[in-house]
Amino acid sequence: QLQACGGGLVQGGGSLRLSCAASGSTRYSTGWFRRAAGKDREFVVAINWNDATTYYADDDVKTRFTISRDNARNTVYLTMNNLKPEDTAVYYCAARRYNGDYYYPSPYEYHYWGQGTLVTVSS
Repeated sequence: QLQACGGGLVQGGGSLRLSCAASGSTRYSTGWFRRAAGKDREFVVAINWNDATTYYADDDVKTRFTISRDNARNTVYLTMNNLKPEDTAVYYCAARRYNGDYYYPSPYEYHYWGQGTLVTVSS
């Protein structure tokens, strides 16, 4: 089970930190996805369990967002800086039972999903 939190309303240029806590002791590779109103769910960023390699959707996300993990707490964090109105979306964390350090950008590759946390960025 995944518990995501940290969303909220922030002005453009502001920052937020989302967290995603997984229950149990299973190892997971974790990703963040987002769905803006009227749009499809899209990949944002992911991090491997073992080597902590990170994968970002594009350079714009890479320069503003940082994913990190605390394996002892089974928690993944998404720090978002310099937020833009177009970042407004419901953000979902997703976890995949660990079976190697690979790149998983498709939502269909994940086994568990958090409930989503709304991020609203005002202009």
